[in-house]
Amino acid sequence: MLLKDPFNRPISNIRISLTPKCNLNCIYCHREGELNPKAELSQEEIAEILRVAAKFEIRSVKFTGGEPLLRPDIVDIVRSVPPSMESSMTTNGILLQKYAHDLKAAGMKRVNVSLDSINRETYKKITGSDKLDDVLAGMEAALDAGLTPIKINMVVLEGINDHEIDDFLSYIRGNRNLVLQLIELMDFNACDHHSKLDGLEDSLAARSKQIITRRMHHRKKYCLDGAEVEVVRPRHNSEFCAFCNRLRVTSDGKLKPCLLRTDNHVDIRGKSGGELEELFQKAVALREPFYK
Repeated sequence: MLLKDPFNRPISNIRISLTPKCNLNCIYCHREGELNPKAELSQEEIAEILRVAAKFEIRSVKFTGGEPLLRPDIVDIVRSVPPSMESSMTTNGILLQKYAHDLKAAGMKRVNVSLDSINRETYKKITGSDKLDDVLAGMEAALDAGLTPIKINMVVLEGINDHEIDDFLSYIRGNRNLVLQLIELMDFNACDHHSKLDGLEDSLAARSKQIITRRMHHRKKYCLDGAEVEVVRPRHNSEFCAFCNRLRVTSDGKLKPCLLRTDNHVDIRGKSGGELEELFQKAVALREPFYK
């Protein structure tokens, strides 16, 4: 049975935060909207959540964090994904070289890599760590393993990295297995380097040979001379909300109907079977667009 919320939006994707822990300290991190998370879900609890999600015809799962590769049981978690679901992951890439081939063998389809700069000093300024070489090596390992296409998540920060977009385009150009995602900074913390993406999208459109409107969130994909770029703009964007197909799970076991809200979580810790199915239905019934 396919779940639809009161606004007739079908739920086809689930995002599961596996841990609040991270080996970076990015200046803008929103931690998937989690507030003071408790103990992480066990591998068995995650497997039951995935089973119920598959029963409701949810077709894909994305594992997030924190940094999901800090989970020592990450490969077993990926292996527990039902055959009817496609799995992917958002990672900072630092440990990806170690895990890429095992993740692929366990059934993972592809990865998103959070990478906001390919300049060493700027990367250190944003993340608080000198790990750029590890990330680049991790992406090479993911390419070799076939965890593709790799989407590079670049949060555009005014005055910090917004001048690097053409550098990223040069980095991915000619490789169809690399896609650049330019992401609007969210209003979750004191980081106020908001970059105006209107002008950026106009520039991308003018330079593009083809513009594709994706089904998810109706966001645009721009095709520029061998480089593919998507722009993700969740702030004050009613169209983004109108086409949202996601249900989230926090690392400590709460269904989260909307990334931008913290007042409507549904606790599923320790639940299974019919009780968990009812809680899924309850969470979906609570969904409403944040921007209308």
